[in-house]
Amino acid sequence: MSRTTTGVIGLGAMGFQMARHMVDKGFIVHGFDVQEACNTRAKAAGVHIVGTPAEVGAHAQIVVVMVATDAQVEDVIVQSGLLDRLAEGAVICVASSCSVDTAKKLEKIGAAQGIGILDTPVVLGQQAADDGTLTVFCGGSAAAFAKAKPAMEAFGKNVMHVGEAGMGQLTKTINNMLLWACMSANYESLRFAKAMGADIPKMIEALEYSSGANWSLSRWGESTGKWAEKDMDVALDLAQDAKVPVPLAALVDQLMKGMNQEKMRSLLT
Repeated sequence: MSRTTTGVIGLGAMGFQMARHMVDKGFIVHGFDVQEACNTRAKAAGVHIVGTPAEVGAHAQIVVVMVATDAQVEDVIVQSGLLDRLAEGAVICVASSCSVDTAKKLEKIGAAQGIGILDTPVVLGQQAADDGTLTVFCGGSAAAFAKAKPAMEAFGKNVMHVGEAGMGQLTKTINNMLLWACMSANYESLRFAKAMGADIPKMIEALEYSSGANWSLSRWGESTGKWAEKDMDVALDLAQDAKVPVPLAALVDQLMKGMNQEKMRSLLT
């Protein structure tokens, strides 16, 4: 049986690990990044480096896109020639965080050319990417998901179809709202406990077995909170468009603006 050929466009910290895991799981992987250092590292891991996104499409049946912004996602998929070089029935997995509207628009563009486009954002962070244990939320057609799932399982422990186009991105947004809300609550609670003389590491260990346990608390001090402002802006914009009040999210947005890893770690000493 011939091996599936995949591609990765965007070989930065996350994209490189996705490509590496696919190579390790037996996929033939073609890749491209605008940064030569990223290409060099990926090549050393067994990725076949090509000169353009379109060239990735000429080789791959499944293409993972992991770039920074909506504009970059659209440029890679629509403007670069990628769609024109993919064979009919190929699938693009947009692992980048992008808007729900962008995900829906791209799926329609791909469908017109016989290409499946899934929104497949990932969560659990860099360590999970390094370990190949990401959670992947997938929005789009069930048929495209079935084709792409084996490739995504190379780097994802839990790869789930959550609905139509855009639902992968929406699920990640809801995840982020819950994550930053928990982090804000954890910080306030632990700061109060420390003021009362508690041994915070011991308290966290005990709380892991309680009804107040949460993922952020279990790895307290490891997160930087780097993406909180961007994530909450996305959530608040969506809520504004939907005319749904989210007062707690608005408060979390303000609280997280003053949060950083140094503050979180200070509670542990």
